[in-house]
This record gives sequence, C-alpha cells and structure tokens, in this order.
Amino acid sequence: MAGTARNPVKSARTTFAVLDGLKELDGAGVTELANYLEIPKSTVHSYLSTLEEEECLIKEEGVYHIGVRFLEYGAHARQRTDVYEIAKPEVDRLAEETGNLSNLLIEEHGRGVYLHRGEDTRAIQVNTRVGTRVYLHSTALGKSILANLPERRVETILDRHGLPEVTPNTITDRAELAAELEEIRERGYAIDDEEQVEGLRCISAPIVSASGRVLGSISVSGPTHRFKGTYFTETIPDSVMEAANVIELNLTYS
Repeated sequence: MAGTARNPVKSARTTFAVLDGLKELDGAGVTELANYLEIPKSTVHSYLSTLEEEECLIKEEGVYHIGVRFLEYGAHARQRTDVYEIAKPEVDRLAEETGNLSNLLIEEHGRGVYLHRGEDTRAIQVNTRVGTRVYLHSTALGKSILANLPERRVETILDRHGLPEVTPNTITDRAELAAELEEIRERGYAIDDEEQVEGLRCISAPIVSASGRVLGSISVSGPTHRFKGTYFTETIPDSVMEAANVIELNLTYS
C-alpha cells in the first residue's frame, strides 16, 4: 500500500509492525519477532521493552503478548460510533430469533471492521470476532456497504486493497463485482455464498442514513446445510432487511 502521509514517522510505522507481528504470531520472543519482521534484534527489543513499560504488552517467560490496555482504545472507538448503540439490540434480536450468528460491520480505511456480534446457542462458531478487519468484497456485509458507496469511493478502495481471494468462491474480478453490486442495490440485500468462510452462507443489508450515507451493515450467517431453499432466499433476507430498517428509523428519530 502506497503511503499518503506527508511526513510519515518511521518509528510509528515500526510500532504497528511490531504489534501486527505479535498478533499474527500469537505472541513471540525477541528473536522470533525479529526474524519474522526482518529487522534487527536490538531494534525489536527496544520497541518491545518500551511497549511493555507503557503497559501495552505483557511478557510471560520471555514471550511478549499484546495486553488488554488496547481494549480501552477499542471500546472508546466503538462507543463513539453512533450506529453501534442503536444497532446492537437489533443484532442481538436477530441472533436470538433466527438461532444464527448475526453481525454489525462498518467500513474504515477501505476495510470492514466487526463492531458487534450476536450469538445464539444454536449458532455456528467462526473465527472472526469484534475488531476483526476483513476485505469488503469477500463478505455480504462488505458488499452491502460497497453497493451503497459512491462509485469513485469504491474504485479508491479496490485500488488500495485489490480483490484478493479468500476462498475459491470469492469474487476476484472487478466487472463481476460491479455487476453483483448492481444486483444488491436492486434487491436490497447482499449474499455471501462461502466467499469468506467455506461452508458458511450469509445475508446482509445496509444501514443507510436519512441523507443517503451508508453507516454500516448487519447480517445473519449460518451453515450451508441450514441456509438453503426459501429460508435462505426469503425468510432470512426479510428478517435482515426489517432489522436494518428499524435501525435506520431509530437513527433518524433518536
């Protein structure tokens, strides 16, 4: 990704490289992380020890892990997002009423970020969680948002992030994606047919403000053996679009 900062601070970028590396490795020692990032051990040690001192990392038997202090920042960011408080009850209701997994997603810097998850005891378990970032083109949630963004904004996102293949069913062609986004605008909801997670289908509807700005999207997901027939093509889409409409009305009149 090309840098756009006028005066980028190298140390700040290195800090986030260290944090990303620790997340991807699920914790690491100095040598392992230095090899992974391909930067000197002395540099890695300086960053790790400073972040530990600032209580952003914890160290257990020589292995550094990301600390829960970042929850404070994440919780603050989520709480200042108006759509979260309004959408949360509807997302939870969808999960309870359908017996499936439900989600709330917003777009930030061209990626989708999960803000809330509703889970029923009957719901399938997947490896995404609150805070996880995903490519917009590979999920029903993301495609709901893309379909309601200005065309120039969509092109900017695709130029920046591309169309990487997440599963064999992920759309990786711009023309095919453009055609699907048009279909989504016409029917009011998006479909994810094993495009993000194999064996999982998803229905999503956008949350659009009274001024026409897309604020996010909500979804219901379930296994392919359950999501089929009219349940997949009618029942779930109707429930998701109804919930999205309730959220939009509450945002307008709250």
